[in-house]
Amino acid sequence: MSADTPRRIIVLRHARADWPNQVADHERPLADRGRAQATEAGQWLVDSGINPDHVLCSTALRTRETWKLVAHELPKRHRRTVFEERVYEASPGQIIEVLQETPDDTADVLLVGHNPGVLGLTQVLAGDDGDQEALNRLRLNGFPTGAIAVLSFTGPWKGVEPGVAKLDSYHTLPE
Repeated sequence: MSADTPRRIIVLRHARADWPNQVADHERPLADRGRAQATEAGQWLVDSGINPDHVLCSTALRTRETWKLVAHELPKRHRRTVFEERVYEASPGQIIEVLQETPDDTADVLLVGHNPGVLGLTQVLAGDDGDQEALNRLRLNGFPTGAIAVLSFTGPWKGVEPGVAKLDSYHTLPE
């Protein structure tokens, strides 16, 4: 792939998690509603023609469970999945550093992460560029559980930085 290759970052906040007693935040599982949300998110990706070739997923249980259910909905094909502990509790800048390490032969990355990092990442990468209706809904709704933002940019992964992308779409699921 060349330096002017179109690329996408699909940002997915984990689905609704449960709050069981005596469980560390990192080990919180999905709630029943979260399992349904994750399946719905996978179906939305399929309906939108999105089938990422690389996945960066936080190591938290709720993100891993979200990815497993989303992946079950996607067409089968070889994709790299990296469970990345640096995505857990990451700032937008830290997530950008992880994205910059993406292999150059990758066109579409799905990032499965947490708020406030995923909201901040989406806002920092897109700024005010992209689909205005999607940008307005993002400003209004924030990034609820199961929400998906699709950002596009042209260039190498090492060139991911604030303002480089545009927001193509933004989708939220019923809470």
